[in-house]
Amino acid sequence: MSKIFEKRFDRSFFERSVQRVARDLLGSYIHRIVGDVEFIGRIVETEAYHQSDPASHSFRGITERTKIMFGEAGFSYVYFTYGMHYCMNIVTGFPGTGEAILFRALEPISGTKEMFKRRKKARKETDLLSGPAKICEAFAVGKEQSGTDLITSDELFLTRGSLRKDEKIGVTTRVGITVGVEKEWRFFIMENPFVSKGKPS
Repeated sequence: MSKIFEKRFDRSFFERSVQRVARDLLGSYIHRIVGDVEFIGRIVETEAYHQSDPASHSFRGITERTKIMFGEAGFSYVYFTYGMHYCMNIVTGFPGTGEAILFRALEPISGTKEMFKRRKKARKETDLLSGPAKICEAFAVGKEQSGTDLITSDELFLTRGSLRKDEKIGVTTRVGITVGVEKEWRFFIMENPFVSKGKPS
């Protein structure tokens, strides 16, 4: 792995408000090691979800599905949706509070050729990781990866990055929800071509 990607996060980075972490993750990287292939994507879009929010899976309390969201910060929460797609989140805050950040879009950095093999419908790089389900499909992330420590794992983990001097953060309401629609908890790098095409609610 290149030295540019060597600096991992401390757990304390994620032990903060979900909205703050969702914003501060922009420009950082997700890594996924599958065999001898390393997939790397730069985080360009996130959404925050909190137990006080009716759009969050944790809104109705702890269940078998959502218990990871109420656990220690820095762990992955992967869920299955629409009977066909996986979506990946990272838990924030402190144990006892259910909150997590949805990775909505990444900019492909490494392993692009293998991503196209896994994402057969994609025709260009801007289509590869421009949505939560696309990320999981391209990065070979499924239910087995739920509960992974994204700080210490050697197979699925995050490393620090930052915004470029010419990049600015956009903030809107979230995409594809029918409740909690007034919350401006979607964060993205403005004018980045890899941001998802979904329209805010």
